[in-house]
Amino acid sequence: MRAHWLYVLPLPLLEAGLLVSWSSGFVGARFAIDYAPALLVVFWRFAVLTLLLLPFVCKTLVNTPFDTLIIQVGIGLLAMAGYMAGVILGIALGVPAGLAALFADLLPVGMALISALFLGERIACRVWLGLFVGLAGMLWVMHSVLSVGNAPLWAYGLPVAGMLSLAVATLWQKRIPAKHAMPLLPGLWVQCCVASVVFALAGGSQGSLAPLPSAGFVLSVLWTATLPTFGGYGLYWLCLRRSSATRVATVLYLSPPLTMLWAWAMFDEPLSWHLAAGMAVSLVGIWLVSRAENHTLQHKTGSA
Repeated sequence: MRAHWLYVLPLPLLEAGLLVSWSSGFVGARFAIDYAPALLVVFWRFAVLTLLLLPFVCKTLVNTPFDTLIIQVGIGLLAMAGYMAGVILGIALGVPAGLAALFADLLPVGMALISALFLGERIACRVWLGLFVGLAGMLWVMHSVLSVGNAPLWAYGLPVAGMLSLAVATLWQKRIPAKHAMPLLPGLWVQCCVASVVFALAGGSQGSLAPLPSAGFVLSVLWTATLPTFGGYGLYWLCLRRSSATRVATVLYLSPPLTMLWAWAMFDEPLSWHLAAGMAVSLVGIWLVSRAENHTLQHKTGSA
């Protein structure tokens, strides 16, 4: 059987698409806040995808074992509902968007710490070096745009909690036994469905869930449903199947500077030399992680 074209595209090309789609989520949130409450947009973001994808996945869902569906429900709660809630609620409480993005993109470090502390995995020194070089580049980029903010102290932990939620989901997804694996699209549908229920409850507790009759609201929903969700999460899980969790998460180190490029193009926000320098340092970190993992893979292959 011929492999799907997405599975034969070069991995760097998929990672580039992941970066564009993932960073578009912060831009979409920046755009949407001007037109509607954040939780309302997020609810309709997942609800629209749940409805649109259903005809394409219903046959697979009917034939999927219940325990496999439950696993995807758990991953959806962590990767979509948990991650999005942490970031969005933090921003709503006054955490600066740049600082929330910085915390969220600490994903590689969070995954490495969880793997080392709770899963007993040994992280190679070269991988740690690449992680922290990438982190240094990201911090350098964000240094000139961060502000202290006026949120209560505990609110700053929400984006961190969202990041850790996605980290746990990523490690869980990577360790799913083959008998419980789902095709990409049906798995994405289950996760979107779960997230839509969670945000329906959260948004409904604060007011009506009725869509707003404005072009800005419609565009906000369509933007966040397509690029960040369908493109971002879809490519995230696809890259995870083709590579290691550490490499995929490390690639996201380039998300904050790329988000700044989006903001410059769409909202005329200023750029600085910090952007170019930080992106260069982050690229070095990604190269170090990729090189270390390729070396490990070749060593395992040679020992087999």
